[in-house]
Amino acid sequence: MADIGTYLKKHTEALVKDVGIEAACQITGKSKATLGRYYSDNSEHSDRFMPVDAVARLEGSASFPHVTSALSDLKNLTLSYNKPRDDTPQTGGVNADVIALSRRFATLMSEYQDAMADGIITVNEAKRLLRETVLLQQVLLDMKLHLEDESA
Repeated sequence: MADIGTYLKKHTEALVKDVGIEAACQITGKSKATLGRYYSDNSEHSDRFMPVDAVARLEGSASFPHVTSALSDLKNLTLSYNKPRDDTPQTGGVNADVIALSRRFATLMSEYQDAMADGIITVNEAKRLLRETVLLQQVLLDMKLHLEDESA
């Protein structure tokens, strides 16, 4: 359970930082200290997690559903978007997605090579790798949507 808790706290932190701490306070009606406790790795806060309604509100304003994605990962489920995440039309189709995928993967590999240069992945390096994998996942989801559109 401790590993699951740590995993969820990391994604909760990513969610709050995605939205911005000030905006997250306004959206949830919680203080900075309270939000911080939800993703704190201190043992005194190990049993504190963000309420699901607060997660839903924040994910509505975030660029990616960090906590929902983490929960689906824990059950080996795959998320699928039924509509674009914003109001801008998706352009470029699958060909543009393949190019974006290639670029994003190259960036991830570059970050990995930099992180492994000294043989140790630090916390900051791990965060950069996580951010790149999330962006890679977003490109894959866009590609999936384009493929579904073209096959319909």
